[in-house]
Amino acid sequence: MRYVVLAAAALLAARASAAGGQQRLCTPTSDSHEAQLFAALAAPIAYATAEAPGRMAPGAVRVALEGTYLPNIDETIRTPTQCRPGKGPEHTDLLSAFPRPRAMLGLPGGVVAEASWIPPIRLNGVKSNLVGLSVARGFSLGERGTVLTLRAHGTFGLIRAAITCPEEELQNPSSECFQGTPSDDRYHPTTIGLEGVFGWPLGGGRVRPFVGAGLNLLRPRFQVNFTNQFGELDDTKIRVNLTRGALFGGATWAAARGLGLSGEIYGAPGDAVTGRVMASYAVR
Repeated sequence: MRYVVLAAAALLAARASAAGGQQRLCTPTSDSHEAQLFAALAAPIAYATAEAPGRMAPGAVRVALEGTYLPNIDETIRTPTQCRPGKGPEHTDLLSAFPRPRAMLGLPGGVVAEASWIPPIRLNGVKSNLVGLSVARGFSLGERGTVLTLRAHGTFGLIRAAITCPEEELQNPSSECFQGTPSDDRYHPTTIGLEGVFGWPLGGGRVRPFVGAGLNLLRPRFQVNFTNQFGELDDTKIRVNLTRGALFGGATWAAARGLGLSGEIYGAPGDAVTGRVMASYAVR
């Protein structure tokens, strides 16, 4: 009996060791589905211009509310190929759009600083805590109100959601999630970019179309947080560095004094295309 107890204790210790030793770092290649998925997710999250470039006097303040469309991602792209091969598609299509408040401040020398914050409020199982920052400098081209703006931007923070194993997968006998607990995965969609935006007036200046292009450095970091039916924790970390181009265009309408309404189409060629609408107001 003593040997049986010792053997059982050794088996439990081995299982505990295996459960604690599952953590690993995966660095997929740029042509993997994992990398393509991160690139597709980054396009709508990037802290893009969203309105026509303009000049702001030092001390001027504008506030804005942006709404961004989150396109559905093809199931093939959502199916891992390198980090967790054999697993079914990841569940990234949890929201169809998200709001983002913004605030802009005019600084000396024609510089405009901008910031946004999406507070950690859970919406349809997604809890985001994202900060967007940018600094821009506009240059007048001629006397007709044409403006070229150079802008640097960044998106930082954390998104938490059941991406690898949501509730519905726990009842699927063919899924590795079967009878486990819903995952609480962590996604850091860090993006840093540079862009140039060209805008010009139409209709007496009340409408300002704009077009632009940019380059984004994507530094996504993802960590699985899932416990299976045997009590084993999967906390695989996924890390990849990517560089992506961006093309965008849209228009801003001066609807009323101090009020602007904007629309933008933003795309990362080969990855994703999204749309944004924004209302902004001059506080002072």
